[in-house]
Amino acid sequence: MIIRREVLLSIAVALLVAACGGAESQPGGEEMETSQPPPLPPDVGNPSPQVVLETNMGAIVMELDREAAPNTVDNVIEHVENGFYDGLLFHRVMPGFMIQTGSFTSGLQERQSPRPPLRNEANNGLKNVRGSVAMARTPDPHSATAGFYINLVDNRGLDFTAETTTGWGYAVFGKVITGMDVVDAIAEIRTEARPPFENLPVRQVIIEKAYIKGD
Repeated sequence: MIIRREVLLSIAVALLVAACGGAESQPGGEEMETSQPPPLPPDVGNPSPQVVLETNMGAIVMELDREAAPNTVDNVIEHVENGFYDGLLFHRVMPGFMIQTGSFTSGLQERQSPRPPLRNEANNGLKNVRGSVAMARTPDPHSATAGFYINLVDNRGLDFTAETTTGWGYAVFGKVITGMDVVDAIAEIRTEARPPFENLPVRQVIIEKAYIKGD
């Protein structure tokens, strides 16, 4: 049973790395935009801002950790305040692993982030445990922009181990504090392979509105 669990985890990690690349994330082989990105939000005083994701299946509240992942949190806050996540799908659902969003509209059109890729902050001590929220990326460790995922279980194989291409891991920047029942319900939706998507829910789960709690 232990061997089977390790094999399944290694397959899941490979799927996450492969699926975060190509058509579902940053296009491979294309040069990044060189235009000046919009400024980050001026209010950076709250060390633990809370982001509410109002979905068509219920609300998910995420508490972000600005102290551990300052650049990642500021980046996500900027996307939230500019309405970037409004109307996007949870486009990858993998039971026993994670659910992912931040890239595609209900029409399965990719929404490109206006911001440049982030330097990976996975070496911040936070772990990919159940309920934690982390940045999705391509095989390039420093390619995350707007996509993120919520861990359904403890996925320690995604954690930082070394500042190498294979060791960087995935940057955790927060956790779900309310709505894990919604997250688990999303994970129960049947999925299908619809190229280029491999784990697309047959029932669309849409972020109707994302906002900072208290704004």
